[in-house]
Amino acid sequence: MSHSRRQFLKAAGSAAALANVPYFGWTSQTIAQDAAVTSKNDRPLMGCIGVGDRWNAVGPLAMNFADCVAVCDVDKAMTDKARNKALEVGSKAGRPRDVEVFEDYRKLLDRKDIEVVTIVTPDHWHSKIAIDAMKAGKDVYCEKPLTLTIDEGKQILKVLKETGRVFQVGTQQRSEMSANKGTVKSQFLHAVALVRSGRLGKITKVECRIGGVKPSPALPKTEVPAGLNWEMWLGQAPLVDYVSAPSGGKYPFSRCHYEFRWWYEYSGGKMTDWGAHHVDIASWALGADTTGPLSVEGISVNHPVPLKDGMPTVDNMYNTATNFDVKAMFPGDVEMRILSDGENGIQFTGTQGDLFVSRGALRGSAADTLKDQPLSEELLGQLYKGKKWGNHMANFFECCGDRTQPISDVDTHHRAMTTCHLANIAIRLGRKINWDSQAEQIVGDDAANAWLKREQRKGYEVTA
Repeated sequence: MSHSRRQFLKAAGSAAALANVPYFGWTSQTIAQDAAVTSKNDRPLMGCIGVGDRWNAVGPLAMNFADCVAVCDVDKAMTDKARNKALEVGSKAGRPRDVEVFEDYRKLLDRKDIEVVTIVTPDHWHSKIAIDAMKAGKDVYCEKPLTLTIDEGKQILKVLKETGRVFQVGTQQRSEMSANKGTVKSQFLHAVALVRSGRLGKITKVECRIGGVKPSPALPKTEVPAGLNWEMWLGQAPLVDYVSAPSGGKYPFSRCHYEFRWWYEYSGGKMTDWGAHHVDIASWALGADTTGPLSVEGISVNHPVPLKDGMPTVDNMYNTATNFDVKAMFPGDVEMRILSDGENGIQFTGTQGDLFVSRGALRGSAADTLKDQPLSEELLGQLYKGKKWGNHMANFFECCGDRTQPISDVDTHHRAMTTCHLANIAIRLGRKINWDSQAEQIVGDDAANAWLKREQRKGYEVTA
């Protein structure tokens, strides 16, 4: 073991000590005590790949446990801001370091001194960068949804097994804590524990309410913004024109940056955006996070553009589903509905009770039992893999130290995302999908089975 790795273990211990810090409201000041217990030589060096809007909620948190020495993005405006932020954080903490800037992530991965990377790119880039990072010997923190297809998840798992890297997916609901009437608790972890401990009896139905999407107007072809490498941003997706229009909100209508979520070429709409959170928690609670559904079918769906054989026929408007109702059947005759309607959150219905959980609530007859029958710390700890729960980033760095997999591991995330990807296949093709979770194949439908992967543009193929 190298000197730097031994020091990394010490730093990870410091990270673990912060594990009961609330996820909501994290700031550099909130967990700045980490800087007081580790010198600049005790901390791993980190590279940040993808430093757009979402990175502002990920990068600074990671810098409480590692020193950022490189940032990378295909948009120069993003790297300029991120470099300045990293320099500011390091300077304020008394650990000033130079921060190198890259457009091509592969050059960042070539740096042997970087041990950890964050990946906060558009969804269609996650898998390729993550695979390359693991092969380069880096531990990985990657935002959700991890994959664009089911096949990509299988490839990531293959490389993870081969390389033995540590990999945390950014589904923070598995860790996050929030204040509720003067108390602090992790409501999603508590919800999972309530379901698994049998306080609702046998679960008969789960509703994952994840919201819908407003359609865009027809978007005109516009000039690519200065400093943006549009060809590389597109990556594995088809080479197309840049389109955009003012939206009157924080983000303009476009194919790029935040709005990529609403194009099937780069993401999966709300089905994978919020589904990556709520379907993940529901699957965890059901104990289905290592298996999957038996069948998935669309009950109703609206797409903003016509589809032919599942493919959008209009190329200048958002094309993911605006609203939907999908039914997935799980073993034990458990019905999961994935809905765009209703209060955002997860509703569990059992033979002996009910439970609703969201980022702002934990209520229902099962939640009422907590007053007189609180869940044991032992049970919560077991669900959290024996680690102190409550801080997603701290959990990642603790696991980097002891070489275990974090709470949001690739395997269980892949299984939750499989349900979301199958839901999108079902609503795009307009028919029921039967799924063999052991073989990870669609049963009796060769045309649908072809959707487990997709054609990738030459030079940007995702390969294990």
